[in-house]
Amino acid sequence: MTTGEGLALLLVEDDPVLGPLIAELLEPDFTVRLAANGQEGLHLGLTQPWDAMVIDRGLPVMDGISVITALRAKGIGTPILILTALGDTAEKVRGLDAGANDYLTKPFDGGELAARLRALTRTYGQPAGEGPAGPVGIGTWEFHPASRAVRSLYGGTVSLTAKETELLAALAAEPDRVFTRDELLAAHFQETDQPGVIDTYVHHLRRKIDRSVIRTVHGVGYQIGDPS
Repeated sequence: MTTGEGLALLLVEDDPVLGPLIAELLEPDFTVRLAANGQEGLHLGLTQPWDAMVIDRGLPVMDGISVITALRAKGIGTPILILTALGDTAEKVRGLDAGANDYLTKPFDGGELAARLRALTRTYGQPAGEGPAGPVGIGTWEFHPASRAVRSLYGGTVSLTAKETELLAALAAEPDRVFTRDELLAAHFQETDQPGVIDTYVHHLRRKIDRSVIRTVHGVGYQIGDPS
């Protein structure tokens, strides 16, 4: 562990050169604990409190996607940034849908990694009053952000991915506001993504829940549907 006195960060990286280098780069902002394989990372993630985690995609013993999936299954809501050498869109979507909040492809700039982590801890460290603490009524549905689920008032529960939850929570936090695609993209996705990714996630949410859960305001963007 480094001797920095910042926020507690779990770094799961098996490269014996890159791991200590990342820890040193992040030392001004974080106190870093380095785990060298997925199994050790999962154990530390489950047994100790962290302000953020950085998890490599390709790890020995247990890969990064499996670690993230297991953490989320146990209710660990700590913001996670996944490091990956796989830069294609499908792999990025897979990492986000597993529960990661952000991703960065290798090779990467240390300054950008630190900035992304600072942004993550600001976003997910906000007081509950700045976002929907849940549950949030949406028509005949009840949205529970903390458990990443939407429950029907007539029975039945729909599980959401981390990104679907984040997008729905953003809309639910300001029910009277119509968000443009660019606003949602800038706040909740990456600079390399296109505005069409918002339409894709809206489609996923409507297909999982109901078309009325998100309202399209033609020529403008999206708004939460029928808040109750």
